[in-house]
Amino acid sequence: MGMSVTISVATEQDAEQIFRLQYLCFQGEAALYGNYRIAPLVQTLDSVRQELASDCVYVARLGEEVVGSVRGTITEDGAASIGRLCVHPRLQGHGIGARLLCAAESALAGERGATKFRLFTGHRSEGNLRLYRRVGYRTVGTSQGSDGVPMIVLEKPADEFATTA
Repeated sequence: MGMSVTISVATEQDAEQIFRLQYLCFQGEAALYGNYRIAPLVQTLDSVRQELASDCVYVARLGEEVVGSVRGTITEDGAASIGRLCVHPRLQGHGIGARLLCAAESALAGERGATKFRLFTGHRSEGNLRLYRRVGYRTVGTSQGSDGVPMIVLEKPADEFATTA
């Protein structure tokens, strides 16, 4: 009998697994842009621990292994900024990313009062863009990441989170 992937709130004990998973998952993004200094690859373990203590962080687990994660925080304008969504390469394409997004959106709207959700992805990240558009995000602009990568800004109203489950 196989195990199923479960989604739950991350704990401080998950920090190292999230850190390693993030490093693995964002290698493809770094290669896509020829830039191995993108933010997820230069983040420190201590910084991940700080985010676990203050942000809304969810993980996907296969048994005891963390195989996906996402983070969100409320910004000054009442929007929920969602980021660092990643799923282990061997499990991509099975809906885990969408489930993680839904869990984060639900918590950010229901528990933290988000009025809308906002996320950023690299302009060449077609797989990410497909996922975000499929679950209701719309392009609202562009920006440049601190690492120099051109980014697409996507948003959706917080009252639409239930329709993506």
